[in-house]
Amino acid sequence: MQTERERPAAQTRIQRLKAMTDVTHERLDTRIMAAKPFASRERYALFLDVQHHFHADVDPIYHDVQMNRMLPNLAGRARLVALKQDIADIRGAVPAVARVDGQVHSLPTSLGWLYVAEGSNLGAAFLLKEAAKLELSEDFGARHLAGHPDGRGLHWRNFVSAFNELPLSPADEALMAEGARAAFRRVHSLVDEIFR
Repeated sequence: MQTERERPAAQTRIQRLKAMTDVTHERLDTRIMAAKPFASRERYALFLDVQHHFHADVDPIYHDVQMNRMLPNLAGRARLVALKQDIADIRGAVPAVARVDGQVHSLPTSLGWLYVAEGSNLGAAFLLKEAAKLELSEDFGARHLAGHPDGRGLHWRNFVSAFNELPLSPADEALMAEGARAAFRRVHSLVDEIFR
């Protein structure tokens, strides 16, 4: 008979979401690295285009009033402005964003998209090191990859804590997982289109 100590802890919402989206996420990571986005500044500029389109898609979620009530300081996490500055650094001008994914999402689906965007910020520490090889930094060309002043880990843990506490049903979580998979697929299609 198992004691309390031996029983595995129940998974948190974020852990369940990660498990439900791992395959799609890994497929995207492999595709991005195959595109060699840090091989040159020209290729990095294409990576910025991918990021620009995706963050234009999620930016309305970051500024949604209801979402900001549920997830404190959410608007301050948005990275679209920093991305535009990065593109201006590299190209001298910010291109217009052609929004392919302009649909309105349900709240659980929006949370899935947000999970993808916030998770990418956690992994950006590695990307920032790669960008540094192109003489880019948090002050020039790679602002959107910068960590939070409080540290990436703490910033992510604060998000996870609020995310895990949201009052969602199992059906909501299923929609959230589908939203996250859709967000990963969106970035994958952008990589295919822009790096072709």
